[in-house]
Amino acid sequence: MPEASVIIATRDRAAALRTCLAALAGQTARGRFEILVVDNGSHDDTPAVIAEAAWFGVRGLYVAHPNRAKARNAAIAAARGDTVIFCDDDTVAPPAFVAAHLDAHRSHPRAVVSGPILNVENAAQRPAPTARHWSRAFFCTCNVSVARKCLIEAGGFDEGYELYGWEDTDLGVRLRALGLRRFFSWQAYIYHVKPPETLTLERRRALAAEKGAMAARFVRKSPTWSVRLATGAHPFNFARVSLIGARPLRRLWESLANRGDRRSLLRALAEEALVDVTYMDALKLGLR
Repeated sequence: MPEASVIIATRDRAAALRTCLAALAGQTARGRFEILVVDNGSHDDTPAVIAEAAWFGVRGLYVAHPNRAKARNAAIAAARGDTVIFCDDDTVAPPAFVAAHLDAHRSHPRAVVSGPILNVENAAQRPAPTARHWSRAFFCTCNVSVARKCLIEAGGFDEGYELYGWEDTDLGVRLRALGLRRFFSWQAYIYHVKPPETLTLERRRALAAEKGAMAARFVRKSPTWSVRLATGAHPFNFARVSLIGARPLRRLWESLANRGDRRSLLRALAEEALVDVTYMDALKLGLR
């Protein structure tokens, strides 16, 4: 039986998935883990990519309804490893990634283990992790691992999070309630590939709207001060956004975001303001 199961939920990202799986094929811990890839309703070459990778222990699952929580729950149910390692389909794992997670669990068996996430523009970039890559996130499925039995005890992912965002943080709250503590392993780092051309303002605003709606669901489910702080659902933040999101300023942000060099600071600030306001609009709407 494998020591660990690496779980990847994917949808319509065949090229990125192929790169992700190639990196996992070169792990120093090869033979000690399995890989479960859940095709979450893809329409591209994802099934072929999964089939190509079967030679080094990749198992494919299919969940038709696009829902990351449902996809990951299906993989947890099928996993054979005692430890579950989550990563995204657009990540590239260094050779010692899986070994680092396994080593951390050997010394911290009741821990949620995470590591640095290094955002890069392409899969060829390999910077070393630095202090700025430290994160206080308790449970982020881009790079996290935990005992499978603890995931089951916590009830798995809440499949009511139909859109983008917060389903992993919600599960983290329940894992913490079970007494698990966080261990940050500097050796368990991973590269998250984010090509600039894919991060269009339209795409970022669409994701922000979904994340704001799911943040409202999170707050309604767990209306604690810590959740309100994490999601931005508190009076100070509402007051701040009411200022930067006032109608005259919105028109200014829209104007600045649609002209000039994409690399200009002014345009970047305008885009950030629009993404911020879009998220908060969806959050406020969901809390009404």
